[in-house]
Amino acid sequence: MTKHRQTLGREGEQKAARFLAERGYQIVSQNVRAARVEIDLIATKRRTLFFIEVKTRRATSYEGFGSHGRAAEAVDERKQHRLRRGAMAWLDEHPEWRRRCPRKRFDVVTCVVSAGYALPAESQNTTTALPKEARWSIEHWEAAF
Repeated sequence: MTKHRQTLGREGEQKAARFLAERGYQIVSQNVRAARVEIDLIATKRRTLFFIEVKTRRATSYEGFGSHGRAAEAVDERKQHRLRRGAMAWLDEHPEWRRRCPRKRFDVVTCVVSAGYALPAESQNTTTALPKEARWSIEHWEAAF
């Protein structure tokens, strides 16, 4: 994965975490590794534990913000299986969350940045973010799988 795509992905994960927090979710952890699986976000709300996959894309000029569906489709059956395995391993490492949150759910958050905003040219020493005026569209796909 290129440095540009990593930067875009990190920005999307930060936007997703803020989006969820504004809606009453408490972020438990970000970018967790369990059983060699990365879980983007783990959150809780009303005694439910959420394992959240974040998919970030740049909108193309012809589809605009309509690429949310395509981003969500990237969480295919193989990826879902891996995320379930990672979630089970994480719960084995953190048994207190099994008791604290009897319900578990897998969600997907898609973050699409507006067409026309490309990542800045890569610099030798710095990683730059998208311009502050970049517009984001965020969708939360509850109980995605």
